Amino acid sequence: MKYVFIVNPVAGKGKAGNFVSEIEAKCKEKNVEFEVYVTSGAGQAKAHTVSLGKSGEDICVFACGGDGTLFEVINGAVGFGNLKVGTLPLGSGNDFVRNFGKKKDFLDVTTQLDGESRRIDLIKCGEKYAISQCSMGIDAEVCAKQTTFKKLPLMSGEMAYTASLVYCFLTKSSNVFDISIDDGEFETYDVLFALCGNARYYGGGYKGIPLAVCDDGLLDFIIVRKDMPVIKFLKEMNNYKAGKHLDWDRTIFRRGKKMTVRSRKFSAVNVDGECEFVKERTFEIVPQAVDFIFPSGVNYDEIHKVWEEENKSSANLFTSAV
Repeated sequence: MKYVFIVNPVAGKGKAGNFVSEIEAKCKEKNVEFEVYVTSGAGQAKAHTVSLGKSGEDICVFACGGDGTLFEVINGAVGFGNLKVGTLPLGSGNDFVRNFGKKKDFLDVTTQLDGESRRIDLIKCGEKYAISQCSMGIDAEVCAKQTTFKKLPLMSGEMAYTASLVYCFLTKSSNVFDISIDDGEFETYDVLFALCGNARYYGGGYKGIPLAVCDDGLLDFIIVRKDMPVIKFLKEMNNYKAGKHLDWDRTIFRRGKKMTVRSRKFSAVNVDGECEFVKERTFEIVPQAVDFIFPSGVNYDEIHKVWEEENKSSANLFTSAV
């Protein structure tokens, strides 16, 4: 087995680039075949992953950076059965690994090399694939604006998201969408959020999709209607961040395989932090789409049991919302 580490040197404000020596030292200690590929621009992580897939060689590819680097590697790996994907979370947000414990559990190169892979689902949105979530509404507008705030001094991923959230609530809080789930009839909503989740966290630590399971062949759809003053929601923001919004009267929570959102005007769509402006998008599950590597220090089976128990205890939230 060969191990390839694709490093975004500017991720985490340079932290990823400084981690290269650690990667090289640990790989030499384990006496494994490895390559470190340092990107110098957007799109290179995806392009290099595609080239690795086309080689036909069995390779573990590690995205070394933030969620944006992982997004590129995932999109490059789709369709190549010879590739397994892992991540060293060296960016500012690192939301996907939050589903499985602490970031430090994924930063040990040795346990990553000793890790095992599991098949997980992805979300298809146009020509892109998301590992965590897709959305339209104010949170997508926030994501589009977040990049601006991240450039400010001392702004972490979470701080930038929160600052962008407040800004957009004051300027872009109304979004009228026609929404269809699993090819059903379109229903019209004025929403704050229309989320589609394969995993639980986004936005630098916001638990927006609190019951999502990344290998169950289903997506969690959460629609939060805009039926209260913005200032009231801002007071509820901590509860939203903690994932305590499924029992709100204004929340619709369903599970399925496909959601289509149509907008009267061009609106932001967020695909794992990558944003563009559209009038319609469909989000669809791709079951068992990629082999994802979990470090030997992360017990995926135990985590999965916890998820199952949480879903059982919260079944009334889903039933009452349908």
